[in-house]
Amino acid sequence: MASDHPASRVQRVRHELRRRDLTVLSVDTPTPGFRRITFTGAELAGFTSASFDDHVKLFLDAADGGEPVRRDYTPRQYDAAAGTLAIEFALHGDGPAAHWATQATPGQRATIGGPRGSFIIPTDFDWHLLAGDETALPAVARRLEELPAGTRAFAVLHVTDAADRRALPSAASVQVQWVDSGAALVEAVRALDLPGGEGFAWGAGEAGAMAALRRVLVDERGLDRQAVRVSAYWKQGATAHHEHIET
Repeated sequence: MASDHPASRVQRVRHELRRRDLTVLSVDTPTPGFRRITFTGAELAGFTSASFDDHVKLFLDAADGGEPVRRDYTPRQYDAAAGTLAIEFALHGDGPAAHWATQATPGQRATIGGPRGSFIIPTDFDWHLLAGDETALPAVARRLEELPAGTRAFAVLHVTDAADRRALPSAASVQVQWVDSGAALVEAVRALDLPGGEGFAWGAGEAGAMAALRRVLVDERGLDRQAVRVSAYWKQGATAHHEHIET
């Protein structure tokens, strides 16, 4: 289902690691469970985000005055000419970052760091599979916007609230399936009729669901391990959990 050397089709690049002090320019609500916050500031000059699953760290002051809170977020859209960076926050919990995004208003200050690097997946694979929960939706939406016409893609997405299901514009031919749990996401991927040729599967979400997803893709579906990238963006019961799942 994948070529013998899919690893040769991707590129890892490193970026200068620096912090940037920014200002909130605007706040939008694309769906009830999300806030899209657009930042601006002179320190955005030179910002680079080469891949749809890049991450920046958002630094927030701790409520108890201790060490700053750090959370990872996808750069949803960067406009170098306009000097703006948009980040979408999934309001799926009661943590400090979700609280900050809920109350953010234009003029507030924020600090970001990164991205540290990019894992660049070419757009010219025969097909692309994108699977994840609310935390992955900004990256999936960005990727679908980047895929060119003539590309084939499958998106399996878990959102808890049906009101957060949204249109996902793309020039590609996209088959979208919405599900209401992590288990249903894994089952939907297991049942997908994936085409032949060289494909790449990407997934992100809760750690347990993503570990199960990777087992389905590699052990059951037989995809080359190098043609699969699955990450845990969070873990039930844990704080600030983020890992790339290898097994």
